[in-house]
Amino acid sequence: MSAVNFNAWMHPSFTRSRSPTFLFHGLTNSPIPSFIVTKRQRDKLYSSSPFTLSALLTKEETVETEEKPAFNFKSYMLQKANAVNQALDDAVPLREPLRIHEAMRYSLLAGGKRVRPVLCVAACELVGGAAATAMPAACAVEMIHTMSLIHDDLPCMDNDDLRRGKPTNHKVFGEDVAVLAGDALLAFAFEHIAGATVGASPPRIVRALGELARAIGAEGLVAGQVVDIKSEGLDDVGLERLEFIHLHKTAALLEGAVVLGAILGGGTDEEIEKLRKFARYIGLLFQVVDDILDVTKSSQELGKTAGKDLAADKVTYPKLLGIEKSKEFAAKLNKDARDQLSGFDPVKAAPLVALANYIAYRQN
Repeated sequence: MSAVNFNAWMHPSFTRSRSPTFLFHGLTNSPIPSFIVTKRQRDKLYSSSPFTLSALLTKEETVETEEKPAFNFKSYMLQKANAVNQALDDAVPLREPLRIHEAMRYSLLAGGKRVRPVLCVAACELVGGAAATAMPAACAVEMIHTMSLIHDDLPCMDNDDLRRGKPTNHKVFGEDVAVLAGDALLAFAFEHIAGATVGASPPRIVRALGELARAIGAEGLVAGQVVDIKSEGLDDVGLERLEFIHLHKTAALLEGAVVLGAILGGGTDEEIEKLRKFARYIGLLFQVVDDILDVTKSSQELGKTAGKDLAADKVTYPKLLGIEKSKEFAAKLNKDARDQLSGFDPVKAAPLVALANYIAYRQN
């Protein structure tokens, strides 16, 4: 198959009448497909030297400095992440009841790459909106992401003791408070968008709220989580089922972040759908890379427990495809994602191009 077919996934809702197109048909039982990058490209993309925030752009992208200044991704991420962190700190202050707000802030302000909120802001700015307009939605997406991590780490779920280099929420506050902290973050995310968004019309705010609800509900993030849980230990989990899990469990919220930014920034329906496709590619890319890192990095390097998917007998891309083909598929997804940005202003699209590369080349 020469390209990933997302035609069945273009409706704004995650409600689908049929299964998504199988992305990997023929990949495991045939020679490497024609879409795989060449050896020269692969050597360039997967060199042995580590990637850093300041070295994410490919050689072809940085040689354009003769005509225009190179995009400084490290500076951009630091600026945007600092703005997001400040906005999160302001949005969830320490107040009564102290215990629940301490638990909420413990995980919400524990660091992290802030990829989702930065994607939201970048998409808003790409279609002509202001960063301030997207910031409440960006914070809401991070609140929901944090909720999913708190709940995912619980003993009844993945039973993890380490997150972002720190003890998980339930290890510090207890399982009861951890559950409630996640619940509170989820509820407040919607309140924050509804009450704090400025610079967008009420219809666009309502549309954004609906988009976010679909992305995380029983036909979005929750659907992926349920199928993931019920797939543990099964012998017949194939690539199509794995794709469903991660298009919902991981890609849905990344897609929501980008689409919310585009909606609130005033994007046209055509622009929103192009960015939806971009986000879906990088959402799946994020999980492919996550699966690779889980078996190639240590817990210290990751800031979370390494090898837990293997220990839980979960199906992953490396388990089904092998490490090298997983890397090759990641390279394909990265290219397809960046192709969706053609037609946009290259200067305004530079942050999203760099973010796609960052997701592809991250080391934790």
